[in-house]
Amino acid sequence: MEMFKLWKRFEQDEDGAVTVDWVVLTAAVVGLGIAVLNAVGKSSMTLTKKISQELATATVSKYVVN
Repeated sequence: MEMFKLWKRFEQDEDGAVTVDWVVLTAAVVGLGIAVLNAVGKSSMTLTKKISQELATATVSKYVVN
């Protein structure tokens, strides 16, 4: 009889279920963050290289104040 009471109490206990939900949600947020950083990082590196090449070939004019 005691075993049935123990089993019934175990079935009704929901303390661990919230922890599992938070772990899954946190993993999803971290995964999405990594995906976004990967996509943005590649395109920003391409833009950085283009800007660097443009600045390397630019000439600076002398400005004289009268």
